[in-house]
Amino acid sequence: MFWKETKLYSVLSLKRPTCHEADLFVPQPCDPIRTGDFHSKCPVCGTKFEREPVFLYGAMYVSYAIGVALFVTAWLALAVLAPGVGVLGQATVVVGVLIVGSSYYYALSKIIWANIFFGYDKAAARRMAAGKTGMP
Repeated sequence: MFWKETKLYSVLSLKRPTCHEADLFVPQPCDPIRTGDFHSKCPVCGTKFEREPVFLYGAMYVSYAIGVALFVTAWLALAVLAPGVGVLGQATVVVGVLIVGSSYYYALSKIIWANIFFGYDKAAARRMAAGKTGMP
């Protein structure tokens, strides 16, 4: 039960930071452009996600940090594991990895940003377990 109360659980399972029950994002199969679209209000606990209209702008900084970390990791892995690949080949692979996963990285940055400001609400979890959602 302790694992479910952690922020890491919310990030890895892409669940709402407050109740860890509902999905944060609207499912968008085969539409990588809309991958980061999320429900504005939690259907389970009723928590409103955005604090202000520009709340998620900070997620861009998290997305940048994720991109830099992946760039450095992929570059070093290629340099160590495939030293015969030239600089152009390494750059092509690294940029390809970043482009292919960019929509997922942006969605991941949104949930990391949300978990910085929202925490797990044990009272909401108890209400859900008792069958009361607290929604009007």
